Amino acid sequence: MARYVVTGGAGFIGSHLVERLLAEGNDVVALDNLLTGDAENVALLAQYDGLKFEEVDVSQPYGVAETDYVLHVASPASPVDFERLPFEIMAVNSEGTRLAAEAALARGARFLFASTSEVYGDPEVHPQGEDYWGHVNPAGPRAVYDESKRFGEALVAAYRRYRGLDARVVRIFNTYGPRMRPADGRLIPNLISQALAGEPLTVYGDGTQTRSFCYVDDMVDGILALLHSDVTEPVNVGNPEEMTVLAMAELVREAVDGSLEIVFQPLPVDDPRRRRPDITRATELLGWAPRVPVAEGLAKTIAWFREKAGA
Repeated sequence: MARYVVTGGAGFIGSHLVERLLAEGNDVVALDNLLTGDAENVALLAQYDGLKFEEVDVSQPYGVAETDYVLHVASPASPVDFERLPFEIMAVNSEGTRLAAEAALARGARFLFASTSEVYGDPEVHPQGEDYWGHVNPAGPRAVYDESKRFGEALVAAYRRYRGLDARVVRIFNTYGPRMRPADGRLIPNLISQALAGEPLTVYGDGTQTRSFCYVDDMVDGILALLHSDVTEPVNVGNPEEMTVLAMAELVREAVDGSLEIVFQPLPVDDPRRRRPDITRATELLGWAPRVPVAEGLAKTIAWFREKAGA
């Protein structure tokens, strides 16, 4: 049994991490201000004795008890949040990262920073490997997330280099599964919510832009494999199976209602045209690769959305 602190523990990926750690018999302190996290996600985990939940803003000073690991997963991460919560996003990925790193350093704990594929921006290199420095618009509408995550990585690197922090950095690619917010603004929850409501499915641009979708259980496997490894350089965790946005819309339509219309809207500013992880580092150094096929993961996700909507 080990002791963990997970910031953003009521969020989508955070709550799945907390659940896995609890199921393995560990003690977990989940921290979340519920800005985009969901108290229902915490309530689902009440069956475990090892859980302690604290409603706190981790970009403000807070106390951390003795712990073995600190996982900084907190941050709004959806396009709808970039306009709604720009300063909160930048705060949690800058000062929030510093405070979490300081907490880990003070407790002699190992630290993990949840970065993102967005550090690659609209990439000019394909697929994206960890040695690619990215193509990011520092003043665009996505910069509040992209650049604050890049700053978070730089901060963690400085703590490791100059303060001796035992740190890991995971670059998370598009993840989906149960517990995503229905109004999340990302592709899969948007499409599923529209389909279950019998509405036309919205595709932005011409639908030929690509993404690589990783089911949340696989993502948790990859994050924990990195956390418990000796790998200190950033590691991509994602599904290298690349598909177009239009293909995903067609999969959702077929799974819910084949008669639904697909409509097209203008592409958002700085929306990446291609996104696919090179997971050579994860495969060779961690022995990790995704296992859940997209069709299987999508079926599980739709079932969860259907239950939540009472459809």
